Amino acid sequence: MHDKPDETVKALIEEFLTARATRKPSPHTLAAYRRDLTTVAELVAAAGDATPLPLDRLAVSALSPRVMRAAFARFAAPRAAASVHRAWSTWNSFFTFLVAEGVVPGNPMPAVGRPRTPLPRPKPLRGEHTPEELLAAVARAEGRQRDPWPERDLAVLALALCAGLRLSELLALRVSSVAGRAGERRVDVAGKGGRPRTVPIEDAVDRVLAGYLDSRRHRFGSRSVRPDAPFLVDRQGEPLRRGGLQYLVESCYRRAGIGDRVPRGARLHALRHTFATRLAEDGASAAEIMRLLGHASLASSQTYIEVTAGQQRAAVAANRTNRALSGLTPPR
Repeated sequence: MHDKPDETVKALIEEFLTARATRKPSPHTLAAYRRDLTTVAELVAAAGDATPLPLDRLAVSALSPRVMRAAFARFAAPRAAASVHRAWSTWNSFFTFLVAEGVVPGNPMPAVGRPRTPLPRPKPLRGEHTPEELLAAVARAEGRQRDPWPERDLAVLALALCAGLRLSELLALRVSSVAGRAGERRVDVAGKGGRPRTVPIEDAVDRVLAGYLDSRRHRFGSRSVRPDAPFLVDRQGEPLRRGGLQYLVESCYRRAGIGDRVPRGARLHALRHTFATRLAEDGASAAEIMRLLGHASLASSQTYIEVTAGQQRAAVAANRTNRALSGLTPPR
């Protein structure tokens, strides 16, 4: 029964954010939800009036398809397509929540156009042998480090480069997440959006992870590697956090001297992209890449195969024999 037509948009936004909080989104995600909802709602409240209506007086019944189309048109004018697409998705989720709660009879967002945004292009490490150089450099303890822990650092790189884990997935790992019998070892991953997945690991990766846990026992004692303990810890034995993990990876890049081969804006994610790109180069299908990386759609995985095909064409085009031929045949 739709018995709340006069509830204010401001109050309902807070109800929605409280409901989303049970899914444990990052603080950045919740802040983005609030910003998108509030910004568009303010445009609705200001429409056709010199004095904008305060959000705590804007009734949800005012959010008709026509009003939402007009508000999104104004919202989209100064913004990139990706920002508009994200805000549209947020409002669509908001109205889906309101319909489920019986606050409104229907969702007007299908009547509001949204831009198509191209999938982001993969950003793997540049250079054919860069991953191998990175691993070799990090495996060596350097005297310049205040408290070197190459076993831990190598374990982080191995999980990202050879299992394709995201930053949040690395931080969520427990000691018991690495499991399985000899020859069938795996990492159980708590994936994006609460989607669990299993990633098989080879013996070399398993040895790196075991070596890290042995070094941790030596540093902090056997209790530090209980099955429910966080898999990654800092040099004080405390759970590694987002900023600490990002700094660790940046430090690995500096030690290896490959900072100029890391794509801008892809720091730790460049390792995951390298994992996926090499899978595609070695013949993995989009479906296999999708399962291993925990993508929600096949389209995301297909981009790695398309990039690989593009790289192959670029390599062929760079062949000097092709350039020689071009001088022998007239252009068409």
